Amino acid sequence: MRSTPPHVRPLSLQDLPGLLAVQLACYGEGFVESGEVFARRLASPANCSLVLERAGVVCAYLAAYRSVRHKVTPLHGSFEAVPQPDTLYLHDMAVLPDCAGQGLARALLQPMWDAARAQGLQHTALVSVQGSQGYWERQGYAVQPLADAVQRARLASYGEGAVYMVRTL
Repeated sequence: MRSTPPHVRPLSLQDLPGLLAVQLACYGEGFVESGEVFARRLASPANCSLVLERAGVVCAYLAAYRSVRHKVTPLHGSFEAVPQPDTLYLHDMAVLPDCAGQGLARALLQPMWDAARAQGLQHTALVSVQGSQGYWERQGYAVQPLADAVQRARLASYGEGAVYMVRTL
């Protein structure tokens, strides 16, 4: 499968079984979000999620949507459309462990960043979990404190060590 070129395209409902398999392989039970949650997200007008497949197998995905800076989507939360988005929010990115180190994350991130810039978004943001902060710092993201108590509570839904991070596009 490694020799088959990756195909990146918009995430669809038909991809959910593969997405859930990738999610379980990467996160274990603690961070798994249901197919129903992802179906709701796909129905959001703000959704711009991508999937990467090889030979018809989902190898990686990037769940993302257009939002505003300093707004956190809680674990299991919906992608809420906002009237004037300025930020590409990366909710979740996962690559099958067997496909790690093959540049698949970058193959998802680069077109997403390019599209966001073309749409006039100025920032990209995410919540770093499970020790991924160093990875995101290498991608140009920096930890940014959240002043709003509601947003801090949403961040807390990810557990200890979760941090909100922002990058200029």
